[in-house]
Amino acid sequence: MRENPVVFLIDDDAAVRDVIKDLLFSVGHVVEPFASAEEFLSRRDPQAPGCLVLDVRLPGTSGLELQKRLLAQKDRIPTIFISGYGDVPMAVQVMKAGAVDFLQKPFREQELLECVQEALRRDQARRESEERVSGVLTGYRSLTKREREIMKLVVTGQINKQIAAQVGLSEVTVKIHRAQVMHKMGTPSLADLVRAADKIEAFLS
Repeated sequence: MRENPVVFLIDDDAAVRDVIKDLLFSVGHVVEPFASAEEFLSRRDPQAPGCLVLDVRLPGTSGLELQKRLLAQKDRIPTIFISGYGDVPMAVQVMKAGAVDFLQKPFREQELLECVQEALRRDQARRESEERVSGVLTGYRSLTKREREIMKLVVTGQINKQIAAQVGLSEVTVKIHRAQVMHKMGTPSLADLVRAADKIEAFLS
């Protein structure tokens, strides 16, 4: 069963934390509040599904610095920035770095709720995509060097006879390798194998 997503909330103002936490609780979200980036990082599990509501100005590590740090660690948690001091250049900066949105305090409750829904949707979609790619990669890593060579030629649409001539094997041997590739990759058809190959190429590029 998939773990319930969590809205991680970082704001050094206890009153603001309480207001946002109560709002999110009221519509059924699981919320974990933090007073600093350091506190959040000490308990952060990148495998935990959810999103981050992050104040720009924080004691110690700022919200902007935390975003950079998470990106450097390849932690792609969707982030919503909130700030009472933000400006256009700052908003552009965080959005270019992948933030879901930048909300100026005071913001409308509905505005935040919609942003959180979008952030959680993005997180779920990314995780599902990564799970699919992970399965494909597991199959690909189980292929021998020769099987990978055969797979590369198969997905270009070449038939066994053409592949055999190109790699210097008998047509029967190519047929056996091809069947092994399809089995290990879990792809019952050529179209499925081509899609799997596209995912691998996108992941490795």
